[in-house]
Amino acid sequence: MGGKVVVGMSGGVDSSVAALLLKEQGYDVIGVTMRLWQEGDGGCLSPKAAGNDSCSGLRAAGDDNACGLKAAGDDSGCCGLRAAEDARGVAETLGIPFYIMDFRREFKGSVVDYFVGEYLQGRTPNPCIACNRHVKWEALLARSLALGADYVATGHYARIARLPGGRYALRRSVTEEKDQTYALYGLTQYQLAHTLMPVGEYEKGQIRDMALKAGLPVAQKPDSQEICFVPDGDYAGFIDRFAPGRVPPSGDFVTAQGNVLGRHKGITHYTIGQRRGLELSAGKRVYVTDIRPASDEVVIGDREELFTDEVFCGDINYMAVEDFGASRRAFAKIRYNHRGEFCRIEKAGEGLVRALFEKPVRAAAPGQSICFYEGEYVLGGGIIRRRDIG
Repeated sequence: MGGKVVVGMSGGVDSSVAALLLKEQGYDVIGVTMRLWQEGDGGCLSPKAAGNDSCSGLRAAGDDNACGLKAAGDDSGCCGLRAAEDARGVAETLGIPFYIMDFRREFKGSVVDYFVGEYLQGRTPNPCIACNRHVKWEALLARSLALGADYVATGHYARIARLPGGRYALRRSVTEEKDQTYALYGLTQYQLAHTLMPVGEYEKGQIRDMALKAGLPVAQKPDSQEICFVPDGDYAGFIDRFAPGRVPPSGDFVTAQGNVLGRHKGITHYTIGQRRGLELSAGKRVYVTDIRPASDEVVIGDREELFTDEVFCGDINYMAVEDFGASRRAFAKIRYNHRGEFCRIEKAGEGLVRALFEKPVRAAAPGQSICFYEGEYVLGGGIIRRRDIG
């Protein structure tokens, strides 16, 4: 054991206990809160910030004006003012250095722009997965290694294993209900080799007990559930504000056969499988079964139309294996809270994989991720494409 590790501290109990555990294991621990986003600050693109070369660098915790953290005055989300102050309090309790790193440029480009672009194309993005891969690991790891660290660490409920062949893979957390491997399937071999995830070895109750015993000020802090840059959950409203003039106009609700049923508010208000909020008098329960951005149509159908036994995906990231091979059986999740089903995965063209499920899955939404497992280990995953491919 040992070495220098930068712990991404969100101000929550999980990342705080991650820092505690690593310190107890003999690591030289540095706490860092990532400055990611506060609506209205331009994502660190204001003239003053843009002209300050240190804006994207490391700032001491004692500097309350590091990249305008206090000036913004918004304590919402996992990376706002309150989160930073909570993380600072934990670092003081643990006696470890604490800094704020500014990643607003990276977050805007890799997460927010992607999030908006996907909705404008009628797809359902997963911003947390993009943030994990491109910001919380790619950007944070690069900066941490440049500062002399050996690892980065987080409070995610997952474990990292090195397999007999030498590859690194995520292993499910010991507590299935908190397992976060689905949201981390995009991590590369290089990132996994420089990552520690100590929380994955424990149940949530154990984590809170350790925080209480250590006197951490966030021991009873509730878990954050919302997307940090859309704390009110109004995705369409955020897109309207963030991309004025780019949001498609309202269009028609239609059946799969093209029969017009009424008018909708704009495709950014809908996702595959949605039933509530349609404001459509159909005389029965109906669901969004497809979104057609080219014609601004939202397709409505019965619940049965949401089920499929065939899902295509691209942008594959291999983890436990270098390649899925011609065909193999796996367990797959098509969204974070999906219980998962067994399927057979096979190649379906250049860069594409087809998953043939043993039991039909519901609402496989283009833009969401599919994660493949073999036992406790993540084989890899990809982004769901439209079901009419091939």
